[in-house]
Formats: sequence, structure tokens, C-alpha cells
Amino acid sequence: MGVFLRALRALVVLAGFYLLCFVVLGVFAGIGVAVYWRGVNPLALKLTVVLALLAFPVVRGMLLVRTPKDDGDEGLPVAERQQPRLWAVVREVAGAAGTRMPDEILLTGTVNAAVSENARLLGLLPGRRRLYLGVPLMTGLDEAQLRAVLAHEFGHYGHADTRLSAITARGRHAVARTVNAFTERAEQRVEKERMRQEKAAEKALRKGREAKEVDTRGAGWGYRQMSKLFIAYGKFALRATRSDARRQELAADRLAVRIAGRDATASALREAAVLDAAHGFYLRGYASVGVAAGLLPPYGQFYGGLARLLAEPARQEELDELRRDLPPGDPSPYDAHPPTAERIRLIEAMPDDGRGGLPAGPAMALLDDPARVLADLEAATLTQEALHMPRADWPELVHHGIRAGHDADAEPLRDAMARVIGGRTTVHALLDAADRGGLWQIAAGLPQPRAAQQASGRAAREFLRPALLDSLSSLVLLELVDARAAWWELSWAESARLHLPDGYDTLLPQALEAAVADVPDTAPLRRLLPPQAAHA
Repeated sequence: MGVFLRALRALVVLAGFYLLCFVVLGVFAGIGVAVYWRGVNPLALKLTVVLALLAFPVVRGMLLVRTPKDDGDEGLPVAERQQPRLWAVVREVAGAAGTRMPDEILLTGTVNAAVSENARLLGLLPGRRRLYLGVPLMTGLDEAQLRAVLAHEFGHYGHADTRLSAITARGRHAVARTVNAFTERAEQRVEKERMRQEKAAEKALRKGREAKEVDTRGAGWGYRQMSKLFIAYGKFALRATRSDARRQELAADRLAVRIAGRDATASALREAAVLDAAHGFYLRGYASVGVAAGLLPPYGQFYGGLARLLAEPARQEELDELRRDLPPGDPSPYDAHPPTAERIRLIEAMPDDGRGGLPAGPAMALLDDPARVLADLEAATLTQEALHMPRADWPELVHHGIRAGHDADAEPLRDAMARVIGGRTTVHALLDAADRGGLWQIAAGLPQPRAAQQASGRAAREFLRPALLDSLSSLVLLELVDARAAWWELSWAESARLHLPDGYDTLLPQALEAAVADVPDTAPLRRLLPPQAAHA
């Protein structure tokens, strides 16, 4: 489909949103006229208020239809004088793609590359172009694969995809804003009705009457129905443009093959999927592990540590398995991208162009002073709260981060102990309470599911036992760690390793189980704990 027809379709979808809004407002107006035709009365006034409240989000969505500004704040801008080699490669690939160079390059902290264009007059006139290039993506690609990624993105420029997106984005954001407005108002009505019913229940209990169960299913019904109407149109719009969007992706892939080669393009797609999974794992298990303790990795390592994980020999088997077994993709009819596995299959089915296996240096080598870039990227993308956190070396970061996590896990148990026995909330205090028969009274103060609240006796204990066991385990680990009898050790090859005294791997789980039995036996656990005097 040519650019003109694609633009026409995008305009029709956008006009459809306005048409839907006018139809809804027309129906509301018709209902209002019909009601007032019989004269002014309290019911007519009430209905008018309801219709006005329902019409407000529709009118607001019509008046606020504009494309969100691309202000370039999402990454670290790098000028050509700062990164001449990167700019040279970008210029070379843009020339091969036959398209105008980006006006700005922004490095981001994601495993992604994207292009944008602030087109004017609904995309009829070109505008300022930006290239977004993820440093974590560059960390795992070589230069040939990076060229394939750039060629794919510049293919969107060449097919006017970025300019036409100005039209489709308007309709998409208008529908989203209208749906969000109805959803928010529905939630407000639900919350208001809940508070009203809870106050009524409290009043009934004070007077000795039975309180009614809170039921908010009817609150915000009108807003939810209106939301469903616009959600249905949003789905229709996505379906209407889905086939075009997928064709654009495949056309951009073919351009990447022509410029960078078949093998480089296929391997870039495969590697990007692997990097996305590895980067998510790295952020959760390493870069952010110290946040609970208010710590960040050394400067430049919040993003830079990914390279250490990728280079770890023990991780190569996992990475190779990810490369082989790509997910089949989202079968959703609203996904604008073909599944990655399908794109790779189509690319690898193309004739061999003889450019496979050629040596290529790492993409990060295109950056001058990568360590400085990684540090500057943190300053450009992390929140101010995060940037003010102290920095710690990796071993210290992992140890204190995991300790802080266990400290948070033990907090509900400490709170329950404070309410029941008061005073010190240590493991020894809990074991003393257990010996006096108070363990399950303390456990009843832990957060618990509704079924546990309604159960009693042995059934209640079975509901409470897992939460009690987890909290007690965290409390015991904290006791051992603070007595320097245990610690967590950083490992790039596997999860952080907990070091316990000899024999504790077997004895500690058994002692914990005995301590939370129906009839608690605290002696095994006491023998494993550090002496109270020594700990103090």
C-alpha cells in the first residue's frame, strides 16, 4: 500500500474517533431534549447532571487531541564532536538507506533502538529527527549487527512511517485519554461509595445492629460502559492499522538485509531478544538489588555491569539456549510487530549474500570513553532520588541489598510480636513466647488471606504456617548475618550465594520446621543461633 493510501487510512481512523464522539454527544442531547419535552421535573434535572458528567470526558478527549511532544528528554544526547565514530556509522547507514540523517542521537538505558520525527501538519511536512539507541543493546551487539539495527530503523524514515505516525498517534492517544478519564471517574465513584457504605456499617455496629457487607458493584456503572465503548473503537483502530504496521516492519527488515547482510540482520534480531531477557534479569538481580538498602552500584556500573554478566563463561549455556529457543511471539491481533521468530525465519530464508562470518568489532568500541558515557547515562536517565543514593562495590552492594530484603520480610513478624508481647522483637523473644504457648497468637497478627481469617484451630494454623515460616527464616538469617556467622557472596555465574556455618544447610530448615510445628519445639533452633550475649 502506497504512502497516500496509508495516510488516507490513518486520517479515516482519526476522523472515526471524532465521529464516535459526535454520535455519543448527539445521543445524549436527544435524550435530554426528550426528557425536557415533558416538562421540567426533579428526574429530568438529575438525568441532565448524569449526562453532563458522562459527556465531559468525551468533550475533553475531542479538545485535547494532539500528538505528545517529542522533547528528547528520554536519553543522553551525544553530539558529533563527542562521539565522531558513532555519528560516522549512522551517517554511512543513513546514506545507504537513502534517507536524511537524524538531527540528534540520544543514548538510552533500554535494549531498544527507535527513530522519531516531529512532523508538522499531520505528517505532511517533515520535522526534526531523532535516533534513540540503547546502550544495553550496544553492549551485546557487534558493529555489523548494530548497522543492521540502524538500517531497519532508517527504513521507517524511508517509508514515511515516522511521519504517518503523527496521524495514527493522535487517534491512539485521544482514545487512550478518553478511556483513562472514564476509568478514573469510575474508580472515584467506587471509592466514594465504599467510604459511604463503610461509614454506614460503622454506624450500624455502634448501634448494635448487623452491618451490611460492602458492595460497590453498581458504582460507576455508566462510566465503565462508556469506557468499554471507546475501548472497542480503540481495538478496531489497532486492527485497521495492524497489517500496514507489520508490512512496514518486514520492509524495514529487507532494507537491513540489503545494507548489513542477511546473517548480521538475523543475528541482530536474535541477539536483541536475548539481550532484552538478560538485561531484565540483570536489573532485578544485580543493578537494583541494593536499592532496598539505599545503595547503587559504582558509577557507570548500573548499566555497565551488564557486560560482566554477558561475559561470564558459566552463563553462556543459558544465553545460547535463549538464542535457540526464541518465544513464538504474541498472537494478539493488536500487536503491530510480527513475532521476532517469524521475522528471523523470513530473513534466514533469503539467499546467502556471502557476507556472513566476516569479523566485526564490538559496537561499544564505536563510543569514545565508554566508561564516561555509562556514568553520564546514569545522570541522564535515573531519578534524582536514585542519583543521591550512596555507591557501593558489588560484593557490599549484594550483601546489604539482600539483607535489607530479608529485613523487610521480617517486619510483619516484628510488628505482630510487638502487639502481642511488646518489648524486644528478636528471635529469642519469639522462641520464649513459643515456649509459653503464644506462637500462634503472634502468627495470627501476620497478613493473611480471607480464608485464614475465617478458619480456626488446625485449619487456621495451616493457612498461617507458610507466612510464619518465611518471616521466621528471615529473622533467623538476620540474626546470623549480624553476628557475622553468615553472609551473602556476589556471583556473576549464579544467584548470590548464602554462606552458612557447616551443617546449617540441613539443620536450619529442620529446626525452623520444628519451631513452627503445632506444638513448637524451639530447642533445635536455639542451638543454631549465636549466643545472645555475643550477638549483643
